[in-house]
Amino acid sequence: MKRGKLSPEARIDLHGMTVAQAHPALTSFILRAHADGKRLVLVITGKGKRAEDDGPIPVRRGVLKHQVPHWLTSPPLGSAVLQITPAHAKHGGTGAYYVYLKRQR
Repeated sequence: MKRGKLSPEARIDLHGMTVAQAHPALTSFILRAHADGKRLVLVITGKGKRAEDDGPIPVRRGVLKHQVPHWLTSPPLGSAVLQITPAHAKHGGTGAYYVYLKRQR
């Protein structure tokens, strides 16, 4: 996977979405891919925008990049996800994740 030799069977591009848009889109994508028997999917989050940091509270860059792994390990997705790894450069590098799904029972 890490060498980019395996090809994802499906992909979703979340960058440009808000957290409120991305979470349900990711949930339905992963559950549908799992139901279809797919094993390796690509989730593109983007690297995040560099925001102006004028306030006293620092703003984390790449909200989706940090939220997606948490969503993938939490219910209802945690029961379908086997492994999450950063993608190879040709599939988006640090702005994407390979998600290896469990076999259906």
